[in-house]
Amino acid sequence: MVGKQGRVTGKIGPGLVGEVMVAVRGGVEAFYAHPTVPDEEISTGSIVVIVEYFPPRTVYVARALV
Repeated sequence: MVGKQGRVTGKIGPGLVGEVMVAVRGGVEAFYAHPTVPDEEISTGSIVVIVEYFPPRTVYVARALV
């Protein structure tokens, strides 16, 4: 999971649990997402990179350099 890219489908920010869609196991699955930088906001539609993964469905993400 770490290093994979995903697309934000639910706003990520302080005090919010966002959502990202990630291609895994031959399909696309939703994961709960938190920012790696505590006060960062990442809007819907942004591409992110998974920095940490906590099974079964939680990821910490950073903006992708696209």
